[in-house]
Amino acid sequence: MLLNLVVFVLQLAIKPITGYGALYYLESPYFYPFQLVTYMFMHADFMHIFFNMFALWMFGRFIEQAWGSKRFLIYYMLCGIGAGLAQEIGQAIGLISPYGSTIGASGAVFGVLLAFGMTFPEEKLFIIPFPFPIKAKWFVLIYAAIELLEGMHSSDNVAHYAHLGGMVVGLFLILYWKLQAKKKRKTAGGGYWNTTTTAGGYDRGGGESIWSRLQKSMGGKKQPKVKMHISYENESPHYNKDHEYNARKAADSAEIDRILDKIRKGGYSSLTADEKKRLFDASNK
Repeated sequence: MLLNLVVFVLQLAIKPITGYGALYYLESPYFYPFQLVTYMFMHADFMHIFFNMFALWMFGRFIEQAWGSKRFLIYYMLCGIGAGLAQEIGQAIGLISPYGSTIGASGAVFGVLLAFGMTFPEEKLFIIPFPFPIKAKWFVLIYAAIELLEGMHSSDNVAHYAHLGGMVVGLFLILYWKLQAKKKRKTAGGGYWNTTTTAGGYDRGGGESIWSRLQKSMGGKKQPKVKMHISYENESPHYNKDHEYNARKAADSAEIDRILDKIRKGGYSSLTADEKKRLFDASNK
């Protein structure tokens, strides 16, 4: 988000930057390969960057928290590059005019939107102007269908096929990671992905679910289990301190597990104010 804002300020200050970094058709004399990356950090005006960054913040922060920053960055960049390639293919086969240029983070953001729908499918969203909530999985499917129809019938100067391209690349990445996880679980009993009854999520290995991954990102390292111990009079005084510390951390871990399980079943909105505060405090440790 910061890089997008910095580039936008540079666009306002140095006008030629936009023409140099925007994505042109492959056969255009203005095309350069690096434009498949630079175009996604450029925007046409304030409203363009505002809505893209708002969507990235709204959905991306949850995906980054669940997957980890490194995997999220890889996913985001590949979705953006894939969106640019989809735009190029559309121009090559005549679906899109080969004239003009493409800018904006929308293709990568649509990939993030797909990831949110697949990771938190039961999460309820309130979409203006509809007065009722809609589950994330249905929102993503409806949005994708609208983009497809708009791309086929509209000439509104919006890169609809790039949006779809970002979602398609994101879908293939997620399915690939899930396939790799299944293979890893067969050989090592762990995996990068775990699918529950309500959500599929990225996991860094060891057979943990997405909720365990979230717990670790919020509460630190996985806490050791508290074992029963017979106390003796000559026992080291350090043991009692360690035992109390482990018991307290285990209790905190169990409470975070309970809250995350509640999110999995009823969504973030189902939490009480105290539970939200507890989760927020844990994420800042």
